[in-house]
Amino acid sequence: MSLKAIAKELGLSVTTVSRALNGYDDVSKETRARVEAEAQRRGYRPNTFARRLKMGKIDAVGLVFPVHPVPLNNSVFMEMVGEISHELARYEIDLLLIADDDLADKHSYMRMVQSRRVDALIVAHTLDHDPRLAQLQAIGFPFLALGRSQLPQPYAWFDFDNYAGMYHATRWLIEKGHRRIALLGESNTQAFITQRRQGYLDALSEAGLSSEWLRTMPPSRRAGYTTTQDLLSLDSPPTAILTDCNTHGDGVAMALSQLGLLTGDNAVSLVVYDGLPQDSIVDIDVAAVIQATRQGVGKQIADMVLRLINGEDINQLQVLWQPEFSAGQTA
Repeated sequence: MSLKAIAKELGLSVTTVSRALNGYDDVSKETRARVEAEAQRRGYRPNTFARRLKMGKIDAVGLVFPVHPVPLNNSVFMEMVGEISHELARYEIDLLLIADDDLADKHSYMRMVQSRRVDALIVAHTLDHDPRLAQLQAIGFPFLALGRSQLPQPYAWFDFDNYAGMYHATRWLIEKGHRRIALLGESNTQAFITQRRQGYLDALSEAGLSSEWLRTMPPSRRAGYTTTQDLLSLDSPPTAILTDCNTHGDGVAMALSQLGLLTGDNAVSLVVYDGLPQDSIVDIDVAAVIQATRQGVGKQIADMVLRLINGEDINQLQVLWQPEFSAGQTA
């Protein structure tokens, strides 16, 4: 199937048909719609390689994620990645996953940049002072940071107000009368983790309460489960538990359920950031900090990446989403 057949059918020049299919703005919307409809009817697919050469674009975006800790076992992260990929695919842009080891001498994402195999990068799980972002900014390569960092110049970023989410959840427990409140948090320095921890600490400090029930550990169900058992064996166990990820939360919920402390008069209040995983064996609606639907996040990030590739002002590509709180049945 050729451009000539489409052009003949519509009474247009081959050049006009080609420019319409390649998105040039000198073709009217009406003409472009006619051409695209006829191309779809005929099952025509443009020569992607030739189009990329003409437009100077690769039609691929890399998503950089850390090797340690591995976020691919996090259902929330993977659902978000799936939605981003789905949205970009609508524009025939591929999403490439790039694992990055921050301890390595050379970084795989830089090979993608230097060989020009991606048009832009999405950098996940950022640090407060992130050398990856600093390096990309220094060489002028377009990137969207999933999380805020300290950089000398403005940059594109998408983030949730992690501090506010944990601060308000802690305040909610305090207002319900809790004085011994534990936090089970991830043991790393990624920005969203430190922000959530600080929200918890500030809320306790303002109320004059101790943070002695704060625990840090790898993000696993086992860690959440065993840490909860250890906390409840203390002479003064917590009466409420917060978790900064739903993997920990699932482990906590299982431990409390087995001990008969998830519901009832003697229940330990539980608040899980992002809510329990969909595959959790605990079927009770626990209190949760809810950031957004995965579909909504995917669309927002994909839209920002497209605008970034098209050269939109960086200052217009900075979005902070506010979390919501769900009281559930257990607090």
